[in-house]
Amino acid sequence: MLLMFLILLSSLKILILLQVLDTKDLKIEKVVINGQEVQFILGERQSFKGSPLEITLPVTLSKKQEVVVEISYETSPQSSALQWLTPEQTSGKKHPYLFSQCQAIHCRAILPCQDTPSVKLTYSAEVSVPNELVALMSAVRDGEAPDPADSSRKIYKFTQKVPIPCYLIALVVGALESRKIGPRTLVWSEKEQVEKSAFEFSETERMLKIAEDLGGPYVWGQYDLLVLPPSFPYGGMENPCLTFVTPTLLAGDKSLSNVIAHEISHSWTGNLVTNKTWDHFWLNEGHTVYLERHICGQLFGEKFRHFHALGGWGELQNSIKTFGDTHAFTKLVVSLKDVDPDEVYSSVPYEKGFALLFYLEQLLGGPEVFLAFLKAYIKEFSYKSITTDDWKTFLYSYFKDKTDVLNEVDWNAWFFSPGLPPVKPKYDMTLTKTCIDLSQRWITAKEDDLSTFCSTDIKDMSSHQLVEFLALMLLAAPIPISHIKRMQELYNFNAVTNSELRFRWLRLCIQSKWEDAIPLALEMATGQGRLKFTRPLFKDLAAFDKSRGLALSAYQQHKASMHPVTAMLVGKDLKVD
Repeated sequence: MLLMFLILLSSLKILILLQVLDTKDLKIEKVVINGQEVQFILGERQSFKGSPLEITLPVTLSKKQEVVVEISYETSPQSSALQWLTPEQTSGKKHPYLFSQCQAIHCRAILPCQDTPSVKLTYSAEVSVPNELVALMSAVRDGEAPDPADSSRKIYKFTQKVPIPCYLIALVVGALESRKIGPRTLVWSEKEQVEKSAFEFSETERMLKIAEDLGGPYVWGQYDLLVLPPSFPYGGMENPCLTFVTPTLLAGDKSLSNVIAHEISHSWTGNLVTNKTWDHFWLNEGHTVYLERHICGQLFGEKFRHFHALGGWGELQNSIKTFGDTHAFTKLVVSLKDVDPDEVYSSVPYEKGFALLFYLEQLLGGPEVFLAFLKAYIKEFSYKSITTDDWKTFLYSYFKDKTDVLNEVDWNAWFFSPGLPPVKPKYDMTLTKTCIDLSQRWITAKEDDLSTFCSTDIKDMSSHQLVEFLALMLLAAPIPISHIKRMQELYNFNAVTNSELRFRWLRLCIQSKWEDAIPLALEMATGQGRLKFTRPLFKDLAAFDKSRGLALSAYQQHKASMHPVTAMLVGKDLKVD
């Protein structure tokens, strides 16, 4: 593979920065600068960080000179940023499949780069693939042509003109088809899922228009969606022009489309305004959840926004329960010195960050007032990378007439204290009350009370409310097996296919030590690779003496087909790798 940098030297600082690039498991063959081969040193591997590539620059370079740096290299088959799927691991079973995942610091496992969100770049690329396959990237498609070197292949061309951090560089190659679902949106997947995907995500353009009203113009041109194979480790990845999503969103009723609203929102918060380092990840995710919930609120009503907000508070409670309420990873602003960002990943920056913004909304005058601030914030910091201090300084500047109110906020506790936030925002309880009432009935029920429950208990509850009901039950887990069996008898949760519902139900069963659920939990833990589902299920199964051996065996059996990051994190959770 050949990587080419085109740089205009305007200062000695840029020249020095170029001398050292991040790499991970790359084989560097040669480095050429302005046609002249130069010396380089690939340093010692530094654990998860990889190896620094030190390039010796020609002494003949001068100020304001255009410099072209060409690096010839190979990636590793075990690259942490790439998953190579065999035909048997795809839906079509005929062709191999490749996809990338660079966040947080895995771009260095695809190409030598400055692998930090503090640096932004534009890029263009040409990708040669077999004729029967399609290549896509996080960029605007610039057409395709036969590969002049091989008639069995074709070349796809891409250009990304908006500066992005390198974690947003993305590539996929597979037997892909597309369907048009909006004036600027195609949905891509293997043909077996393409029609279902087009139906599931048909509201994308409506969401985009709402997001533009809230955040400002959409600057990326195209907004395509790609539904990946089940091993994709996240719900979605906001790669510009081509959002990656998990097939676990294909519920059949559009009920999990809030993830699309989330990834759309990243087009402004994350992709345009970016956290400067991963210590400040909440700036990306807290603001994005805040925008996502406003999009859903405009689509489904303000009570629905509050309902999801309260559900997020429950997710935060669950994450803190898992880590422990004094764990450093439950802080909003974390210290990642010598810590792999993948190990810190949880709902904390999402939900603790959202809770802060929701609290400030209520403190400073309501949704309209705070949305105006958010639009100004995006305008101020677009194309930049910032820290929490930058955000706070702008907040005080924007609300300069309300500094007395802002001074009431315990900033130190919000940013740097572990556990739950110092203040819980106020929530409209209308849609949540049903969930709370039913969960409390189950939690407080004695054996003699089980006959008072019936199948109609959940007749009028939406899938969102059922998810919240089970989330509340999880916070009270374990509950008696007799209650679990009665719940299954009446509600038949074993049969649900909605991934969010199924995940919470199976966790509740395993935490309550119901042996009948072990095969179902193992099936979900290994049948898809979304970290949100896979890690907690494996942890729960490993903590149950009746399933620990089966969990360890299942991990060893499926490890080779897992995404590299998933395999690494589950191995750490199980203490076997």
